Amino acid sequence: MANYSSNSPWKSTKVRNGQYLDILSIRPIPAEADDIPYVIEVQYTHRPDLLAYDLYGDQNLWWVFAQRNINTLKDPVFDFEAGTQIYLPKGGNLKRLLGL
Repeated sequence: MANYSSNSPWKSTKVRNGQYLDILSIRPIPAEADDIPYVIEVQYTHRPDLLAYDLYGDQNLWWVFAQRNINTLKDPVFDFEAGTQIYLPKGGNLKRLLGL
């Protein structure tokens, strides 16, 4: 059985036969009243990992933006374009939610 870390999008996904990931079990990032509206800057175009590192100190949290903005970012990388407005979860809320 594979064990994925708390910052992984696959943490909730089951492993079949001890070696294959099952269908992705989404880890929702719900909207919170204090989420921060943010317009993606040019240096982060197609690089959610860089923004995750700059905001949360962990590039592996790139998937959080797609889950929180599921109606805006259909593709978590190629829809991550300069000028697109998204909402950013605050670091404390994210740590609590993911158990970090």
